[in-house]
Amino acid sequence: MISNYLKTALRNLKKNKTYGLLNIFGLSIGIVCTCLILLWVEDEVNFNGYIRQKDNTWLTKIHWNLNNELRTYTSTSGPVGPSAIAEIPGVKSYARSTEGYTSALFNYGNNPMYSYGRYVDPAFLQIFECQFVEGTPGDALTQVHSLVITEKTAKKLFNATTGIIGKTITVDNANAYTITGVVKDIPLSASVRFDWLAPLEAAYQGTNSLSNWEAFQLETYFQTTPGANIAAITSKMNQLAKQNIPTYAVTYSLLNMNDWRLRSEYENGIQSGGRIVYVRLFLLIAGIILLVACINFMNLSTARSEQRAKEVGVRKALGAGKGKLIIQFIGEAIVQAAFATLVAILLLALVLPAFNTLVNKILSLQLLQPSHLLALVALTLFCGLLAGSYPALYLSNFNPVAILKGFKVKSGGAAFIRKGLVVAQFSISIVLIIATVIIYQQIQHVKSRDLGFNIERLISINATGDVVKNFASIRDALYHTGAIEKAALADHNPLYDGNSTDRITWDGKPANASSITSMRFIGPGFLETTGMQLLEGQNLTREADDSINVMVNQAFAKQIGAGSPLGKMLYARVSDSVTMKFRIAGVVKDYVYGDMYGSPDPVMFLGIPSRTNTIYARLNANIAPEVAMARIGDVMRRFNPAYPFTYSFTDKQFNDMFQNEMLMQQLSRIFAAIAIIISCLGLFGLSAYTAERRTKEIGIRKVLGASTQSITTLLSLDFLKLVAISMLIAFPAAWWMMAQWLQQYKYHVQVGPAVFLFAGITAILITMLTISYQSIKASMADPVKSLKTE
Repeated sequence: MISNYLKTALRNLKKNKTYGLLNIFGLSIGIVCTCLILLWVEDEVNFNGYIRQKDNTWLTKIHWNLNNELRTYTSTSGPVGPSAIAEIPGVKSYARSTEGYTSALFNYGNNPMYSYGRYVDPAFLQIFECQFVEGTPGDALTQVHSLVITEKTAKKLFNATTGIIGKTITVDNANAYTITGVVKDIPLSASVRFDWLAPLEAAYQGTNSLSNWEAFQLETYFQTTPGANIAAITSKMNQLAKQNIPTYAVTYSLLNMNDWRLRSEYENGIQSGGRIVYVRLFLLIAGIILLVACINFMNLSTARSEQRAKEVGVRKALGAGKGKLIIQFIGEAIVQAAFATLVAILLLALVLPAFNTLVNKILSLQLLQPSHLLALVALTLFCGLLAGSYPALYLSNFNPVAILKGFKVKSGGAAFIRKGLVVAQFSISIVLIIATVIIYQQIQHVKSRDLGFNIERLISINATGDVVKNFASIRDALYHTGAIEKAALADHNPLYDGNSTDRITWDGKPANASSITSMRFIGPGFLETTGMQLLEGQNLTREADDSINVMVNQAFAKQIGAGSPLGKMLYARVSDSVTMKFRIAGVVKDYVYGDMYGSPDPVMFLGIPSRTNTIYARLNANIAPEVAMARIGDVMRRFNPAYPFTYSFTDKQFNDMFQNEMLMQQLSRIFAAIAIIISCLGLFGLSAYTAERRTKEIGIRKVLGASTQSITTLLSLDFLKLVAISMLIAFPAAWWMMAQWLQQYKYHVQVGPAVFLFAGITAILITMLTISYQSIKASMADPVKSLKTE
């Protein structure tokens, strides 16, 4: 039976090459798009899949009632883990880690290199199931200056991955660490990645941070027993918080490892989503693209129905039932879908490298993987059944008596459905065009927002070694090169959150008011270098530490109350017995940091250069950036030869903050183009069919004096009407969808009529370009040849 379907499909493909190839190519593009999205989704949902106990692995979240909203952080205090395992049933083990990634300078054999890792508890190795190439997890992190590195790091340092246990390297040109373990490289699909691990005690020697309930600076991971009552565990953790830190209104929750990638965002203390939004959105788009491709198949198949009318009539006359004909036509459609799948596999092999670059992943087809083979078979059957269903039902309903007597097939109903399918195709395409434009506008809207400082030509340089101590000399040397206009010290990138505290008070502050303040340690010239604006008062200009005077931003000044805050005293509680006093010397205009879509939190600038770790410099606009960086590098290597010269451009860091939005914009643009291409394939075929059916009409009109332009307009008008109807459907649908999407951003663009005008004009131009070839070709045909059969 399958061979019969194959023979029939090949015969029809040979008879109608243009329409058959358009069918197959349109379906293959839809399948390619769907497969790319499915590969991306598979990678997203399988994050951390290499960890067998991920169902029982949790990250501790802490919720603070600050600035009139419940905010969620991963910064927990040191005693949380030990107290939980000692007092809470169901907690199997815990591991603490420094937040994020720590950059360390490794040196072995005079081969310095920066590497990123974490300081952790030994149990971290078991919880994250690190696979040891050398060493054992039981004793790898038992000594303070022990070090576990990945194979990649081992190759860079020693050009080997074995035989290196016991070797010693220098870290940050200060301490000697001994290699006690080598683990396999962490997969790219891991939420927690690192190149090295060192004992947590090494990072906090000489401090009480690990035992201080009020020092919120660690990430705490738990592994629970299977079936543990998580609600009961979090309730017990909250009781511990009330007992040990009663002055803080904080609560805890646990985020399961399965949610770290996709559902990690919180709103007012409640888990609200994350990348799962993009997963659902792109799955929906994949379904839409596939639907557009199947609609294309239906249109072209029913448009050529008259050519198969006699075949249907003969088969029915010979006793073939309707059901048998339906099975035959659907079988043929599945065969064509199989051809499309084979073409799609070839196209996938070609476009997958470019797609990997776009989404920053390493995806592969893995055709022999059972799940991938099953997905391809399922896509083939789905496309064949969906695309072939209507043509099969339509063709099998032909009246054999009427057909064999020579009557033409009545196609009024089919024509109406074809037009409806064209409208559906273009409605989807127009919606995607509008979505692409609005996403682009939103990204540009935020990027062009007044940040309150200037990110252009602003660079940051790690102030390692004695750079802070010798900064005055380094600054003079940098000025002498002519490469920079301004330079200053700071401890945090102005784009990101700084060290935050809720311990700042002032005279008259309500007892029940809670607020969080970002602390910025800066040196003189910081405002001038970054482009921040002093609104009133005095700048911090002392080269030495100023332990009294501070500057605050507008958001901080507003919470103090009406009137000028200059001269008012602030109090920072360092401990139960120590409180520091500061005087507000100046007010800085608000600048945007952290959440690029939100309003800035209060900020306090402290003129304490000794606490800084970064040089910020504004490049000279009259010198090429590469020339300026070469000069700066020479100076830094001269003053700081023990450390490699590393730097970052602030504008690039700013752009990196929009990776999700940029990915969405790029993919939506590609999907819109694909939907348009598939729609145009169908439109091209339908316009050819329409011109073919109206050949004699066109010939008569030409004989009667009709011009090429008038005939082209006549043939185009029907399709332009369909595009107009598509606009009426797509415009309100797109407006509603994008309005809903924009609501997730506090700072967003307003959807204006220009977007819809652009989408409409684009759809009309695409339609005209698609059908113009067939229309002009038909209108320029020799009327004698068109009418010679009459």
